[in-house]
Amino acid sequence: MSTTTQEHADPLTRRPVLTVRDLTVVYETEQPVTAVSSASLQLHRGEILGLAGESGCGKTTLAYAVNRLHQPPARIAGGSVVFHDRDGGDVDLLALKDEPLRKFRWTQLSMVFQGAMNSLNPVRTVGYQLDDTLRAHDPSMSRARRRERAAEVLTRVGVDPVRLRSYPHELSGGMRQRTMIAMAMLMQPQIMIMDEPTTALDVVVQREILREILRLRDELDFAVLFITHDLPLLLEIADRIAVMYRGEIVELETAQKLHEAAQHPYTRKLLGSFPSLTGERSDFVRAGAHDRDGRQEEWSV
Repeated sequence: MSTTTQEHADPLTRRPVLTVRDLTVVYETEQPVTAVSSASLQLHRGEILGLAGESGCGKTTLAYAVNRLHQPPARIAGGSVVFHDRDGGDVDLLALKDEPLRKFRWTQLSMVFQGAMNSLNPVRTVGYQLDDTLRAHDPSMSRARRRERAAEVLTRVGVDPVRLRSYPHELSGGMRQRTMIAMAMLMQPQIMIMDEPTTALDVVVQREILREILRLRDELDFAVLFITHDLPLLLEIADRIAVMYRGEIVELETAQKLHEAAQHPYTRKLLGSFPSLTGERSDFVRAGAHDRDGRQEEWSV
């Protein structure tokens, strides 16, 4: 299960920073589709909350709705999303519009999107893109301070500030992903949503990025909603895990309890779908498979 510093040994005892209650998102197509159905969860300060499930189950739709990034034909059809500030105030995110909403994003809640190469502007340097974010959200910051801040966040994620002059295509996949994390950290938000941040990376780089996320969480005390289809990965880094199936959160439990005694059949199937790295070798066969002559094969484990 996840390893944290003593300060973050039990984030679940701390005050929530985000409460999502009965959130429903509908795609208004010719035949309306409910992509997220009455989803509820709480994210605590300093917590890494994993959101797991197969592709198409509604994970990213939920994240976009929380951050108010959804676009038509998506529509929030019901529920509430409330941000709890450190000073004790509450902000109804679904009521924010225009300038208040723009100011809220990145300063309080930021997002690391899936696929850094698609998220970064290929014709602008890394430095320009970090500077652009700072100018947009803190116009009073001087040019010298913006450069200093950009170098600070790159250093925090393990990227040499000399890369401020580089274009995205000049960076490795891991460096691009670290740059996206740095951009999300610029305004020191209280929540970071990470949508499949390591999917396109090899295993070694993936582990390095995950260690960086844990270290930064401990140092800066932000909460993370970590979206992935990789349940074993969440068992290693998450404090709690929410399992999503067909638009519904069907189970939400601590990583340890989920691993030891999953309750929902879908969660148990997810856990059983990853082969063990140890033990005797077994032969797995798809149900209803046929051989080359068209005969159905009776395969067993």
